[in-house]
Amino acid sequence: MSEALAPLHRPRIRVAVIMRREPVQGPMARWQSWRWTVDEVVPHEPGFGAEPRCLRESGQHTLWLYPDWTVELFTDDAEGYWLNVTSPTPAFFVMWRMSEPEEGAQALARPQAVSLSYHDAGRWLDAQETVETSPAPQHVVEWVRAFAEQHFVPEPKRRQRPQSFQRLTDRFGQPVSVSTEIKRKGGPA
Repeated sequence: MSEALAPLHRPRIRVAVIMRREPVQGPMARWQSWRWTVDEVVPHEPGFGAEPRCLRESGQHTLWLYPDWTVELFTDDAEGYWLNVTSPTPAFFVMWRMSEPEEGAQALARPQAVSLSYHDAGRWLDAQETVETSPAPQHVVEWVRAFAEQHFVPEPKRRQRPQSFQRLTDRFGQPVSVSTEIKRKGGPA
């Protein structure tokens, strides 16, 4: 898209994603001794820098910070934002993948995208990606709600014609006639 056609300002916030590596408990531990999960999505702070880094590593848990993710709102996805903010638990959606382990290092879970749209999360899930949620703080929910209310126009519901008034057709789509006369078997009585 050329600079002349790009929107001047699109609503956006900057966030950081914290990923957590934790041991797996119970019978699942036979196949996998640990797992990665989204720990939290927090507002980005300048002190976070721009490079991912390990915040804490112990025998039980590891926390990695992935700073400086931009979450933008697009007018053509207002329905997706509306579905999120009207859900019981509005959330950030984080799509992440495992990185290839470098020699002598462990594989890391790395965020690939962060969104506030149900539609984005649905597309990622349809593509077999790993998507997790992190509850959105109230001020973010209100910000998204204001945007969605401004740009989302629900489609008017169309009245569906009752089934009893629709034409009957056979399995080939040809009209069918129905008779209410009683058919008698055999000859005249």
